[in-house]
Amino acid sequence: MPSFEYELNMDPELPDDIKKVAIEQGECEETRIQTIEEFRNYILEHDKCQPHRTDDEFLIRYLRARFWNIPQSYKLLCNYYKFREQNKNFFEKVRPLDLTYIASKDIVHVTPYRDQCGRRIMIYRFGVWKPSEVTTDDIFRATVCLMEMGILEPITQVVGGIGIFDLQGFSLSHLLHLSPSVATKMIAVMVTSMPTRVASIHIVNQNFVFNAALNIFKPFMDAKMREHLFIHGSDMTSLHKHIRPDCLPKRYGGELEDFSCTAWIESIKENQHIQKELEKQGYVI
Repeated sequence: MPSFEYELNMDPELPDDIKKVAIEQGECEETRIQTIEEFRNYILEHDKCQPHRTDDEFLIRYLRARFWNIPQSYKLLCNYYKFREQNKNFFEKVRPLDLTYIASKDIVHVTPYRDQCGRRIMIYRFGVWKPSEVTTDDIFRATVCLMEMGILEPITQVVGGIGIFDLQGFSLSHLLHLSPSVATKMIAVMVTSMPTRVASIHIVNQNFVFNAALNIFKPFMDAKMREHLFIHGSDMTSLHKHIRPDCLPKRYGGELEDFSCTAWIESIKENQHIQKELEKQGYVI
């Protein structure tokens, strides 16, 4: 059974099982520094974006997210900065600790444990979302911040994460706040514009309203994205084919107790390393 880990694991030394995965993805200890330098030179030789950082710790996130393919890593880097430019309110002057209220409402949070592959699990419970209290922009700010935090973990850089969208209670009133613009931003965050990989997205407890919501997202999803989308309904044994019960809370047929939804963000208070890294990304601590 996984241990509860409320603080980010920023140890640069990968565990042996994760190191094996990294090697399979193209990471090589002997040539890592050389490849990062080649990526840095590639950025200088091209002019599609001007990143505010080109240090090794920053660049390796993009290389790991795209299996050490330099042109694909550069494309992701450009997508990231384009997304930042188009959505400045998700990044600029955002105070991560002010987002604790969103987590406290149990709308979006990251579990303090990992799945059987070492991946973090991000859970959305849109049925409990009250748009009059929390806007879609608020949810995006929280999502981006949680992902920026997760990206600081070398383990997560290698194995990525997974998402669970719990739609119990999702209604037409929620649907009114979803639009093609929201859909494109969600695809950007989850797939095309953040230096991490969302390995799969799992829909649970959906109702008839979900079909209408899916129709909003479908035009922006390519075949690969659809392959990584799994719809389970209320059949948790279907979910367990992808995520073991000993890695899930009891509400999803798992073996784990519920957990503090705010502890992960609140851990920032006591960790100056995380504070400094988030400040480098433009957050206000």
